[in-house]
Amino acid sequence: MTDTRTRLAKHVSATPGVHFNGLVEQSGLAPGQVQYHLRRLRADGVVRQERLYGKTHYYPPEYDDRERRALALLRRETARDVLLALLDDGSKRPGALADRLDIARSTLEWQLDRLVEQGLLEKQYDERGRVRLVLTDPSETRRLLGEIDPSTADRMADRFVRLTDRLLGNAADGDE
Repeated sequence: MTDTRTRLAKHVSATPGVHFNGLVEQSGLAPGQVQYHLRRLRADGVVRQERLYGKTHYYPPEYDDRERRALALLRRETARDVLLALLDDGSKRPGALADRLDIARSTLEWQLDRLVEQGLLEKQYDERGRVRLVLTDPSETRRLLGEIDPSTADRMADRFVRLTDRLLGNAADGDE
Protein backbone atom coordinates (compact mmCIF):
# COMPACT_ATOMS: atom_id res chain seq x y z
CA MET A 1 0.00 0.00 0.00
CA THR A 2 1.32 3.46 -0.86
CA ASP A 3 2.12 6.06 1.79
CA THR A 4 -0.89 8.12 0.69
CA ARG A 5 -3.26 5.15 0.99
CA THR A 6 -1.79 4.19 4.33
CA ARG A 7 -2.28 7.74 5.57
CA LEU A 8 -5.90 7.85 4.34
CA ALA A 9 -6.65 4.42 5.84
CA LYS A 10 -5.23 5.52 9.20
CA HIS A 11 -7.29 8.70 9.08
CA VAL A 12 -10.49 6.77 8.33
CA SER A 13 -9.68 4.38 11.16
CA ALA A 14 -9.07 7.25 13.59
CA THR A 15 -12.22 9.15 12.51
CA PRO A 16 -14.86 6.56 11.58
CA GLY A 17 -17.69 8.12 9.63
CA VAL A 18 -15.58 10.93 8.23
CA HIS A 19 -17.15 12.25 5.05
CA PHE A 20 -15.41 12.80 1.75
CA ASN A 21 -14.99 16.57 2.09
CA GLY A 22 -13.49 16.05 5.54
CA LEU A 23 -10.95 13.63 4.10
CA VAL A 24 -10.03 16.10 1.37
CA GLU A 25 -9.74 18.96 3.86
CA GLN A 26 -7.74 17.02 6.42
CA SER A 27 -5.46 15.17 3.99
CA GLY A 28 -4.34 18.19 1.98
CA LEU A 29 -4.82 16.17 -1.21
CA ALA A 30 -6.83 17.13 -4.26
CA PRO A 31 -10.35 15.62 -4.42
CA GLY A 32 -9.42 13.48 -7.44
CA GLN A 33 -6.46 12.00 -5.58
CA VAL A 34 -8.62 11.19 -2.56
CA GLN A 35 -11.25 9.58 -4.83
CA TYR A 36 -8.63 7.44 -6.54
CA HIS A 37 -7.04 6.21 -3.32
CA LEU A 38 -10.41 5.61 -1.62
CA ARG A 39 -11.52 3.54 -4.60
CA ARG A 40 -8.40 1.38 -4.20
CA LEU A 41 -8.85 1.13 -0.42
CA ARG A 42 -12.47 0.03 -0.88
CA ALA A 43 -11.45 -2.56 -3.50
CA ASP A 44 -8.86 -3.94 -1.06
CA GLY A 45 -11.45 -4.12 1.75
CA VAL A 46 -9.53 -1.66 3.93
CA VAL A 47 -12.26 1.01 3.91
CA ARG A 48 -16.05 0.82 3.65
CA GLN A 49 -18.28 3.50 2.20
CA GLU A 50 -21.80 4.50 3.26
CA ARG A 51 -24.00 7.14 1.60
CA LEU A 52 -26.51 8.66 3.96
CA TYR A 53 -28.64 11.79 3.66
CA GLY A 54 -26.58 13.43 0.97
CA LYS A 55 -23.08 12.69 2.26
CA THR A 56 -20.65 9.86 1.66
CA HIS A 57 -18.90 8.60 4.78
CA TYR A 58 -15.94 6.24 5.20
CA TYR A 59 -15.27 3.62 7.89
CA PRO A 60 -12.88 0.87 8.81
CA PRO A 61 -14.41 -2.52 7.86
CA GLU A 62 -15.19 -3.63 11.42
CA TYR A 63 -18.22 -1.33 11.77
CA ASP A 64 -21.59 -2.92 11.02
CA ASP A 65 -24.43 -1.26 9.07
CA ARG A 66 -26.14 0.14 12.16
CA GLU A 67 -22.93 1.59 13.58
CA ARG A 68 -22.01 3.18 10.25
CA ARG A 69 -25.38 4.91 9.91
CA ALA A 70 -25.32 6.05 13.54
CA LEU A 71 -21.80 7.47 13.25
CA ALA A 72 -22.76 9.33 10.06
CA LEU A 73 -25.56 11.07 11.96
CA LEU A 74 -23.39 11.72 14.99
CA ARG A 75 -20.97 13.66 12.79
CA ARG A 76 -23.74 16.25 12.41
CA GLU A 77 -23.67 18.75 15.24
CA THR A 78 -27.41 19.16 15.70
CA ALA A 79 -28.08 15.41 15.77
CA ARG A 80 -25.20 15.00 18.22
CA ASP A 81 -26.56 17.80 20.41
CA VAL A 82 -30.01 16.17 20.45
CA LEU A 83 -28.54 12.89 21.67
CA LEU A 84 -26.26 14.55 24.21
CA ALA A 85 -29.20 16.49 25.65
CA LEU A 86 -31.23 13.29 25.97
CA LEU A 87 -28.29 11.55 27.63
CA ASP A 88 -28.04 14.44 30.11
CA ASP A 89 -31.75 15.03 30.75
CA GLY A 90 -33.41 11.71 30.01
CA SER A 91 -36.60 11.69 27.95
CA LYS A 92 -37.87 15.05 26.82
CA ARG A 93 -40.74 16.61 24.90
CA PRO A 94 -39.75 17.95 21.45
CA GLY A 95 -40.69 21.57 22.22
CA ALA A 96 -38.60 21.58 25.40
CA LEU A 97 -35.68 20.02 23.55
CA ALA A 98 -35.86 22.62 20.75
CA ASP A 99 -35.86 25.37 23.39
CA ARG A 100 -32.94 23.81 25.27
CA LEU A 101 -30.88 23.53 22.08
CA ASP A 102 -32.04 26.93 20.76
CA ILE A 103 -32.98 25.52 17.38
CA ALA A 104 -36.08 25.84 15.23
CA ARG A 105 -38.67 23.15 15.76
CA SER A 106 -38.52 22.29 12.03
CA THR A 107 -34.76 21.68 12.30
CA LEU A 108 -35.32 19.48 15.33
CA GLU A 109 -38.04 17.49 13.55
CA TRP A 110 -35.79 16.94 10.53
CA GLN A 111 -33.09 15.54 12.82
CA LEU A 112 -35.58 13.50 14.85
CA ASP A 113 -36.93 11.82 11.73
CA ARG A 114 -33.44 10.62 10.84
CA LEU A 115 -32.53 9.61 14.39
CA VAL A 116 -35.75 7.59 14.69
CA GLU A 117 -35.23 6.08 11.22
CA GLN A 118 -31.76 4.89 12.23
CA GLY A 119 -32.99 3.51 15.56
CA LEU A 120 -31.09 5.89 17.85
CA LEU A 121 -34.20 7.23 19.54
CA GLU A 122 -37.91 6.68 19.55
CA LYS A 123 -40.99 8.74 20.03
CA GLN A 124 -43.17 7.46 22.85
CA TYR A 125 -46.67 8.71 23.55
CA ASP A 126 -48.08 9.31 27.03
CA GLU A 127 -51.68 8.70 28.09
CA ARG A 128 -52.69 12.11 26.67
CA GLY A 129 -51.05 11.40 23.29
CA ARG A 130 -48.10 13.74 23.87
CA VAL A 131 -44.72 12.79 22.41
CA ARG A 132 -41.66 12.13 24.52
CA LEU A 133 -38.25 11.46 22.99
CA VAL A 134 -36.37 8.49 24.43
CA LEU A 135 -32.97 7.04 23.52
CA THR A 136 -33.24 3.42 22.39
CA ASP A 137 -29.84 2.38 23.79
CA PRO A 138 -28.15 5.06 25.91
CA SER A 139 -24.97 3.04 26.56
CA GLU A 140 -24.46 2.33 22.84
CA THR A 141 -25.15 5.98 22.02
CA ARG A 142 -22.60 7.05 24.62
CA ARG A 143 -20.02 4.61 23.17
CA LEU A 144 -20.53 5.89 19.62
CA LEU A 145 -20.42 9.52 20.73
CA GLY A 146 -17.01 8.76 22.23
CA GLU A 147 -15.70 7.94 18.75
CA ILE A 148 -16.72 11.26 17.19
CA ASP A 149 -14.47 14.27 16.71
CA PRO A 150 -16.26 16.35 14.07
CA SER A 151 -14.30 18.38 11.56
CA THR A 152 -14.36 22.14 11.50
CA ALA A 153 -16.24 22.05 8.19
CA ASP A 154 -18.97 19.86 9.73
CA ARG A 155 -19.35 22.18 12.69
CA MET A 156 -19.46 25.30 10.50
CA ALA A 157 -22.12 23.83 8.18
CA ASP A 158 -24.30 22.85 11.15
CA ARG A 159 -23.91 26.28 12.74
CA PHE A 160 -24.83 27.98 9.46
CA VAL A 161 -28.10 26.00 9.39
CA ARG A 162 -28.83 27.05 12.97
CA LEU A 163 -28.08 30.70 12.23
CA THR A 164 -30.30 30.63 9.14
CA ASP A 165 -33.12 29.06 11.16
CA ARG A 166 -32.78 31.75 13.82
CA LEU A 167 -32.71 34.57 11.29
CA LEU A 168 -35.68 33.22 9.35
CA GLY A 169 -37.54 32.60 12.60
CA ASN A 170 -36.91 36.18 13.75
CA ALA A 171 -37.99 37.56 10.37
CA ALA A 172 -41.22 35.56 10.54
CA ASP A 173 -41.81 36.76 14.12
CA GLY A 174 -41.40 40.37 12.99
CA ASP A 175 -44.00 39.97 10.24
CA GLU A 176 -46.80 39.11 12.62
